Amino acid sequence: MNIRAFTIVLATATRSASAFAFAPQSRSAVSSVYSSRVGVAVVQTAKPLSIRQMSAETTPEPRKAGVSSPSELKDFVSAAGSKLLVVDARHPDSNIEPGDAKSFAVAGLPDAEKGYRTAAVNLPWNRETDSMKLPSADTDKDTPIITHCGGGGRGQKAKDYLEKNGFTNVLNGGGPKETDCWAEFGDK
Repeated sequence: MNIRAFTIVLATATRSASAFAFAPQSRSAVSSVYSSRVGVAVVQTAKPLSIRQMSAETTPEPRKAGVSSPSELKDFVSAAGSKLLVVDARHPDSNIEPGDAKSFAVAGLPDAEKGYRTAAVNLPWNRETDSMKLPSADTDKDTPIITHCGGGGRGQKAKDYLEKNGFTNVLNGGGPKETDCWAEFGDK
């Protein structure tokens, strides 16, 4: 069996590492490969391989539908000032929402007693009922609200639900997965 080209690509699973491609310097550098038995191959001759640096960067996953842009969130947070309310739609029990466990490693649930994310409240989105608790009764309907979950799906459902219930100033911020968006309001 003749092989005209031979390439081995070594890729890594980490974001920061690079991948390398090992390939013959020319087509004539590859010789024949013989199989003496199934699963065993012997390379007859080979010339030195060249090593090329290849980018391990991947194209970021697109934002989920409805997630606001970082600049839109920045302007919204600035205009809202101390009136901002952040609605965290993640479920505190990662057995119910296993995907939330990853985002908890980046940002925990709001905890006013500990002074952590004091402008935020946890109002988990319930997939079974397609609903959630509403913000406290004393929350004005024009209060600036940013909803989020881990990456924006339930954040959008929460935004839509709040709007159906009369809230008029609501954006979906995505969540900790959307790092550029999260940077604009995640500490609130």
